Formats: sequence, structure tokens, C-alpha cells
Amino acid sequence: MRITHLVPGLGALALAAALLSPAAAQAAPAAPVCEVDRPVRFSGLNWESNLVLAGIERFVLEHGYGCKTSVEIGETLPMLAALQRGDVDVTPEVWPGQIEGAWKKALASGKVLGVGHVYDAGEGWYVPRYTVERHPELKSAADLARFKEVFADPEDPGRGRIYGCPAGWACGTLNDNLLRALKLDKDYSLFAPGSGAAQKAAIVSAYKRKRDIVFYYWTPTSLVGALDLVKLELPAFDQAAYTCMTDPKCADPVPTQFKPNPVVTGVNADFAKQAPRVTEFLSKLTVPDEAIDATLGWLENEGKEPEDAARYFLKQYAPVWRQWMPADVADRVQAALAKE
Repeated sequence: MRITHLVPGLGALALAAALLSPAAAQAAPAAPVCEVDRPVRFSGLNWESNLVLAGIERFVLEHGYGCKTSVEIGETLPMLAALQRGDVDVTPEVWPGQIEGAWKKALASGKVLGVGHVYDAGEGWYVPRYTVERHPELKSAADLARFKEVFADPEDPGRGRIYGCPAGWACGTLNDNLLRALKLDKDYSLFAPGSGAAQKAAIVSAYKRKRDIVFYYWTPTSLVGALDLVKLELPAFDQAAYTCMTDPKCADPVPTQFKPNPVVTGVNADFAKQAPRVTEFLSKLTVPDEAIDATLGWLENEGKEPEDAARYFLKQYAPVWRQWMPADVADRVQAALAKE
């Protein structure tokens, strides 16, 4: 505190009292200073939960840690390569089991770290419950061989259609190999929608019209939570079979259950060294299933954007996210939320 002018008549005792008063003793908290002098760059993978997570993490970094942030939109494997190069710093949602070979190589390179345990994700082939009620003998994915007429491809009525991954997504390899492993490739076409939004729109449209449809989807998602669906059975998980299924060059795929996916946060290794406090925050970030399901359900029901859902989560689940960071950081985040 620098005093440049004293009011005439202010005695020494009064001055001392002012200096020692509780209000004066409590210095204004210093603005946080980010550990890096550039924006922290996030991978914006094009599905809802990842974009919501990116929104949560960006808000915390901007208001709690004093960082600027940016987001780069892209597909899984290209953004993994960008993470290794240092073109992006953080990927909020990495599913190691889905990109098993590529992820192991990335870790082995020493250029990428997988930190924390965001939540457990899952994948599968689904049909609406009303379809199972119409065809109760349909229980497993292998049973689809007897139901191609039920799921007729509108562009090729002699074959069935399975709605797979959006074009360019890493899960496309898994679905292609699973189709071959189940010997369904002669009877079914695996349709790749042009985007996640197109995939979702096709499923919701069929569901509303009570039309039979079989499709790949993943959890946690608002769609699986909102619709009454049945996951088709697959053989018990086998690691060797799954490893081959993740390989585009898998010569003889064997059917197996999708691998349970403990989701982690991907961090560029150099960035982790430059920003240890931010990396510690990311390593502590974990989201209970009910919280992410409710947040994604709010996003679906309200028709909002992922950034809105990020703020919804932060406003609704303070006891969850305050555990991820020091109290002073959490207080700054809470104060920023109160202003919105």
C-alpha cells in the first residue's frame, strides 16, 4: 500500500487504526496468472460429451487459472496426431479402448499423457424396445442375420441396413470389422451418416415413427438416456479379438463385446511440464455418471449448445467440481458463474 497524500488532521493513531482494520488488512486477491503465455488449445471432438467437457475445462481455466483458451474442431485420429505434435494441448475425452493401437503408440512416443479417469463410457449396437417386442427372438447381434427384411436398406431393399459411425470416426473400423466377424457383410450394409447430428436425426426420426432400426451408439449420451433401447448381445470380451477389430487391416476378425472404456484426458507432455497446476486439475477431473447423464439430458431437452450445458453443469454440480481444484481457484470460478 503506497500513501501519497495524508488528509490534514488525521492523527497517527487514526492512521494506524485504518491500516490495521480488517478491511485494510485483507488485500485484494491477486488476479491469477496462467502458467503459459498463450491460449491453451483444446481438441473439440465432434460429439456432445466431449464438447461439454471442453466447455467446462475452458471456463475453469479462463476464470480460475487466468488462462486464455481456444478450441480446434476435428476428428479423433487427426486430433490425436495434433496432440502429439503440440498443435493442441488438451483432449478432454480420450477413449483408449476405441483407438487402442494408435493410443499405445502415442503414449510410447512420450509426447502424450493420459491423465485422470473422467468416467466410464460404453458402446454397442442398439434396437428400440418396441422392435424386440415385435421380434422377441432377436436378442444378439448375430441374430440379425435372420432379420434383414425387418431392417431393410431403403437404397438396397435386398439387404439390411445398420446405422454405424459417422464418416471419419475411429469407431468405423470397429463396426466394419464386427460386421465381418458376425458374417453379416453379405446381408447388411453398414451406413455411415455424414455427421453425428445426421446419425442422431436418423435414429430419432425412426424412433418417433416406431420404425425398426438397428444402430451403433455410445454412452454417456442424451439419446441413449432419453430413448427406450435394448443393447444387442455380443460374445464375451476377448482382448486379442478386440485388438484385431481396432485394426483396419484385421484379416480375420472374431466377434467380441466392445471394450469398456475408462475415459481419460489426453495432455501434450510438453504442455504438462509447462503447466503443472493445470495438469493437476485435469488429473483430478472425474464426473459421476448421474451428473453427466443429467447434463446431457438437459442439453437434449432444452435444445441448447454444449457451452450452455457446460455452464449448467458448473452451476448445478459445485460439490463435484470444487474437488478438482484448490479452494482459491474454485472461489474464482464460483464468482464468475454468479455474474452470468
